[in-house]
Amino acid sequence: MKIMMIASECNPYVKIGGMADVVGALSQTLARMGHEVYLVMPRYRSIDGAKFGIRPFHSPMKVWMGNTEEYCAVHSAEDDAGVRLFFIEYENYFGRDGIYHDSDFNDYSDNARRFSFLSNAALKLCKDKGIKPDVVHVHDWQSSPAAAYLKSWYGNDPVLGNTASILTIHNMAHQGVYDAGDYDYTGLGWSNFTSDKFEDHGRMNFLKGGIAFADMVNTVSRKYAWETSFTEAGCGLQPFLRAKGADYGGILNGADYREWDPAVDKYIPENYDSENVRGKEICKKELQKKFHLERESSVPVFGMVSRFVDQKGVDILAGAIEGIVQTMKAQFVVLGSGDKGLEYYFGDLPGRYPGRIGSFIGYNNELAHQIQAGCDFLLMPSRFEPCGLNQIYSMKYGTLPVVRATGGLDDTVSQYDESQGSGTGFKFLDISSRALYYTVGWAVSTYYDRPAHMKSMIGEAMKKDFCWEKSAKEYLGLYERAVKKKVG
Repeated sequence: MKIMMIASECNPYVKIGGMADVVGALSQTLARMGHEVYLVMPRYRSIDGAKFGIRPFHSPMKVWMGNTEEYCAVHSAEDDAGVRLFFIEYENYFGRDGIYHDSDFNDYSDNARRFSFLSNAALKLCKDKGIKPDVVHVHDWQSSPAAAYLKSWYGNDPVLGNTASILTIHNMAHQGVYDAGDYDYTGLGWSNFTSDKFEDHGRMNFLKGGIAFADMVNTVSRKYAWETSFTEAGCGLQPFLRAKGADYGGILNGADYREWDPAVDKYIPENYDSENVRGKEICKKELQKKFHLERESSVPVFGMVSRFVDQKGVDILAGAIEGIVQTMKAQFVVLGSGDKGLEYYFGDLPGRYPGRIGSFIGYNNELAHQIQAGCDFLLMPSRFEPCGLNQIYSMKYGTLPVVRATGGLDDTVSQYDESQGSGTGFKFLDISSRALYYTVGWAVSTYYDRPAHMKSMIGEAMKKDFCWEKSAKEYLGLYERAVKKKVG
C-alpha cells in the first residue's frame, strides 16, 4: 500500500508532544512491513539538514492559497526504515524559533495560514511529482485541512481522485480554532464554512472540518474514543464524532522498544529483563543517589515524568505528596516543567523534605529513562489521557503504574486484584488529591505487606507487549476500509 503521512512534527526531526513519537514510529513500522511510506512536514529552522541528510528536491513549487500564489521549496531525505521524507521549506511560515507559539507560549497569529498551507502544499507535491497515495493520513488539527482539500479540490483529479483520507486525533483539547478572517486564504470555500464543517461559533475550527471530511477518523485508544463521543472529553465535538458512527474508533499507540526496554537501554546503569530483574536494584540505588534520597532499598520510590499542565494532573499530586511523605514511608522523584507555580512548588520540596523527595525542573531524556528503571511505581494522575506512553514504558521496566482510570491509561493498565495477586498497576477514578493519596497508600501497603503480589505483578507487567507492529496492522485495516469507502 502507498501511504502518505502529513504531520506538523515527527521524531527525531522535531518533537513537541506525543504525536511526534507516533508519527515517527508508525511510519517506520509500516515501511519495515513492506509498504511505500511518504511523510510530509515543515522544514523548521531547528531541523539540522546535514545531520539527517536532507537535500533539495523540488523548487520552486507554486501553491495556490485562496486567491494568493505562494512559492516554496521541497527538500527530501530517506530514513533507515525506508520512509521517504519531504520537508516543505517556506521561510515566512516555518523559519522561526518556535513551532506553534513564541517564547511566551502565545500561538502564532498566522497558524491557520501556516498549517493550511502545509496541508495544501503536501497534496500539490503529489500533483507535481505524480505521487498517487492510496491513503493520506493526517494528524490532529494541523494537517486536518488536507482531508477537506482532497474532497473539495481533488475529487476528480487523475492523481488524487481515488485517494482516501484518515484523520488521527491525538488530543481533542487542541482543535486549531482561529479567527475566520483567515478562512478565505484556505481556499476551502464559504460553502464549507458551516456548523457541521469548519464553522465554530463564528470562528474556524480545523479539527472539526477534518472530522467532517475525512473518510475515517480514529483516536489513540478505545476508551478515549468512547469518552470523546459521550463525555466532556469531546470538548464540544461529541455530536460530530458520534455522527461518524463506525467510521470513528480507537487504535492504541504502540511503544518503541528499541529505545524503551531495560534489556537494551543505554541510559540506565544496569540492564535487566523479565527473566532477571536484579539490575533493577542497581538502577534504584543509583536513582536514589542522583536525587539525593536516603539510600534505603527497602523503601518504595514513586516517580513522575510529566509536563506540568492541567491535563496531566500534576496539581493533584501537589495536593497529596506532602501528606503521603508525612504518613507513609515512601520516596518521590519528579521530572518535568511547565506551569511556573508548580515548577516552584516541586523545585522547593527537596529542601523541605530532604532525603524523601527529589526533583528536576526541566526535561532530561537520560533522567526519564533512569526514573523508569529505578522507581518501583510511576504516577500518572491525568485528568484525561488519549493514550499515554509512560505507563506503557514503565510496565516494560517493571515499574508499576499508579494512574487515573481514563483514556489509554484505563485501556493499558490492569487493576490490581488483591484476592488473586494479579494486575499490572493501581487505578483510581475521582479527580482528587484524596483519591490519589489513598491509591498511593494501597500501593505502599502492597509493597510492604504483599511482596509476593508485587513480584507477580512486576512479572505480568514486564511481559506485556505493546509493540508498534500490532497497532500498525490495525491501521492497515483502517486504511483498507477507507479505500473501499472512497472508491466504492
